[in-house]
Amino acid sequence: MAKRVTIIIDDELDKKLRLLQAKKIEKENSSVSYSAILNEYVRK
Repeated sequence: MAKRVTIIIDDELDKKLRLLQAKKIEKENSSVSYSAILNEYVRK
């Protein structure tokens, strides 16, 4: 089950996550949430 949580992310990490999100959106040609990207990379 997912929870709504507030966190503070450094600007540098936010920029990297948004770039990863943009690349995945281009690759899949569909919407990809910021949360999905964050969860994917935290799991790794």
